[in-house]
Amino acid sequence: MALKPPPPGRFDRRLLAPMMLGAVLNPINTAIIAVALAPIGIALGAPASETVWLVSALYLATAIGQPLVGRLVDIYGVKRLFLAGGALVAVAGAIGLVIPASHDSIWWLVAARVVLGLGTCAGYPAAMHMIRAEGQRTGVASPAVILTVLSVTTQTVAVIGPTLGGLLIGAWGWRATFAVNLPLGVASVILGWILLPRTTGLEPPRDQRPRIDGLGILFFAVTMLALLVFLQNIAVATLWMLAVALVAGAALVWWELRVEAPFIDLRVLGGNGPLLLTYTRSLLTATISYTFVYGFTQWLEEGRALSPTAAGLVLLPVFAAGIGVALAFGRRPEVLWKLLIGSIAQLAAGILVLFMGGTTPIWFLVVTMLVLGIPQGLNNLAIQNTLYHQAEPERIASSAGLLRTFFYLGAIVASVVYGNVYGAHASTGGLHVLGWVVVGISAVFLLITVLDRSLRSIGREASGASASDARQPEPARSGEQPRS
Repeated sequence: MALKPPPPGRFDRRLLAPMMLGAVLNPINTAIIAVALAPIGIALGAPASETVWLVSALYLATAIGQPLVGRLVDIYGVKRLFLAGGALVAVAGAIGLVIPASHDSIWWLVAARVVLGLGTCAGYPAAMHMIRAEGQRTGVASPAVILTVLSVTTQTVAVIGPTLGGLLIGAWGWRATFAVNLPLGVASVILGWILLPRTTGLEPPRDQRPRIDGLGILFFAVTMLALLVFLQNIAVATLWMLAVALVAGAALVWWELRVEAPFIDLRVLGGNGPLLLTYTRSLLTATISYTFVYGFTQWLEEGRALSPTAAGLVLLPVFAAGIGVALAFGRRPEVLWKLLIGSIAQLAAGILVLFMGGTTPIWFLVVTMLVLGIPQGLNNLAIQNTLYHQAEPERIASSAGLLRTFFYLGAIVASVVYGNVYGAHASTGGLHVLGWVVVGISAVFLLITVLDRSLRSIGREASGASASDARQPEPARSGEQPRS
């Protein structure tokens, strides 16, 4: 299908539909499974120790797959990877729809979640690649509005995911939480086929494509898999997994510093301190966010004796405030003040937790959640904008994928923290320990933000945005945007 050329000087808003749909596939499946674990366990006779792999499988697949798929997007362009991702999402939905209801089927569902995780890996890196390509084509150094749309979309889906899952299970049973991916995957394929360009101008010409660094990918996958499994099951019996991670990580560094076209360019990454700090902020943000979302929720039900419904309602202000803050300030491209306010707000939220107890009034809980919503909106938005400016344009997709890897590492670190702090019971004493953990992490976040001088120039047009934007955006080369 032939489409009209994109408007000169303006972002091609026809790209928003596939970009937003692709970007929400991962968060919606991360959120929707939370309410499906118990029904699946009952239907298949699977204990919690087995159903938990439905969550872990997606985390592992995406933490490893996002940088890999992002690198492929950088080399081959968005279209073919986006279409392949949508097809895998549809396949995963079909597997969950047709497998028999027996105990052994739980591992088929785990396999489906792995396929689903790999399929959803294309969405976010492809979106960041397209935004960067459109920024280069239009000459807009900071497409803050488009980046805000992407951030708000993923945050909104995270809010409605559990509710949507509950409605689907109530109407059609637990299989619906898998089957919903069938139309979503098909829609991704159709929209991607019609609207995404074959080339964007960021990927190298066909005769200059670098070779795929297979050994680097293997070392990275082994490192991440061993590390994530160890973090999820910290014990003396799993120390060998940590050893595997360290050995594979050392091999990864050794190899990537020697290969001509590395999977992760450690020379460039090592020389880009601001980008490394951005990855660190992503990890810290996820650790704080998931500590609250899961650890605080457990205490609301056990320590504060609220029903699951009431606990869910108490958490709603976090997401509502986060979306509101992102919408209110997303048009401003500057990031430093967003990160400073966000870090102070999450520090304040950690301090407020220290004053909670079994009889704390609901209004105090709600106020704390509203305070937490400020960094939920500002930090995620600012980190995404910062990455956009700091990453090398030709590696924007793989850099975005690596950002998500650090985010998932933070989520797993959070589960380790509140799991070990609480033990068998989510007590008020344990909650206060979590509060101090949040205070400490927030202090580190604030410190590395204050010391990061590169943040001052990002979004300030007079100073030329960031180091990676110091050069003027080049117009797209002629013939670089054919559309099918």
